[in-house]
Amino acid sequence: MLLKQGSKGQEVVELQQALGIGADGIFGPGTRVAVETYQQENNFVVDGIVGPQTMAALNAAHATTDNAEKVYAPHPDLLVNKYFLPQGEYKEGPTKKEYLFLHHTAGWNNPYKTVDGWAKDDRGTIATEFVLGGRSVKGDDDRHDGELVQCLPEGGYGWHLGKNGSQHMHTHSVAIEICNFGYATGGRTYVNTPIAADQIVTLAKPFRGHSQWHAYSDKQIETLKSFILWIAQRDSIDVRAGLVAEIKKKGAKAFEFNNNAYTGKIKGMWTHTNTRKDKTDLFPQPNLMDMLLSL
Repeated sequence: MLLKQGSKGQEVVELQQALGIGADGIFGPGTRVAVETYQQENNFVVDGIVGPQTMAALNAAHATTDNAEKVYAPHPDLLVNKYFLPQGEYKEGPTKKEYLFLHHTAGWNNPYKTVDGWAKDDRGTIATEFVLGGRSVKGDDDRHDGELVQCLPEGGYGWHLGKNGSQHMHTHSVAIEICNFGYATGGRTYVNTPIAADQIVTLAKPFRGHSQWHAYSDKQIETLKSFILWIAQRDSIDVRAGLVAEIKKKGAKAFEFNNNAYTGKIKGMWTHTNTRKDKTDLFPQPNLMDMLLSL
């Protein structure tokens, strides 16, 4: 079976569902672009034609995505989907968690595909315990918006901070990746994907050299608040220390590099930007800061 531009029918519907795009059963230019993007991301021949190899890979990924191992509710208004990385792709632990770090993926909206990517890469045990799904920048897929996925067991950890001033933070922190592309230029992501107009936010002052960003969604911010409050309880972390305290003093500048975060001197909640001058995750979106101040 070969599917290509011009194909129609149920097979195309299933293809579009596996790709996470609008499923109308018509293989048009948009579907071709989605296929080419998938092929490029998975090191297949990029021809926009769905043959046996591409379809088998898509079906396997789609089946995995739709069958998270378990869903539980650890906190009011919060559901967590367990979808663990293979053993060997994270550090078992357990370690006592003293810090909570907020990141974003600089990538697509599906949290399960983020986890699958970590499982398939050759970088070793680089991961965060949680991934928060979002909206597709194309504006055509909100299925995972606000969906929280846990990808390694409580007490375990992954290398998520890169080079910083405290090895202790790596082994004694819990972290979350928010599915978001980050900064934008001319309404496009850094990989030149157009961003839906309602997903663009322009900051009053540039952050890390950029004024325009792919917005964290309302559902993401709502879930993130419940998540932070849960982790504060679960791991006895003072989430008002660190970033929140800095926002109260400095506003948006609180997201800049902070030596107390870099060295691990102040335990609490921080972003990756607080420990690295070369990172852009997170950025000071106004309603995100409002949420953090409400904790």
